[in-house]
Amino acid sequence: SCTVKTCWMRLPSFRSVGDALKDRFDGASRVMMPNTDLEVPAQSNDAVPHRVPRKDRYKFKLRPHNPDHKYPGNKDLVYLESSPGFCEKNPRLGIPGTHGRACNDTSIGVDGCDLMCCGRGYKTETIFVVERCN
Repeated sequence: SCTVKTCWMRLPSFRSVGDALKDRFDGASRVMMPNTDLEVPAQSNDAVPHRVPRKDRYKFKLRPHNPDHKYPGNKDLVYLESSPGFCEKNPRLGIPGTHGRACNDTSIGVDGCDLMCCGRGYKTETIFVVERCN
């Protein structure tokens, strides 16, 4: 008789992938594109297009926006421009702002008053509602 051994590759759980992405997102760094290090491939009329190896495709190094920060690694998340502010209303960008929204005073998450009110302060109100039941 024969023995067959099968190995199956399996994806990690959705939670672990999300946690890893969130950690990288929180550690993302702003970078600048260098203007001098860009190499433009020479145009040629060869019948076979010149194939650039994947590791040599981009010959430039991203520089950190803040010179005190380290250069990003191959697996680091980076961004070129800061996100717009979502605290103030900006109809051109479709941002409604956070004025007048209800928040959770006890939460430290994105629905919490400290974060949602963008440091402007907030007021709390307690409302008692009396309704007729049956």
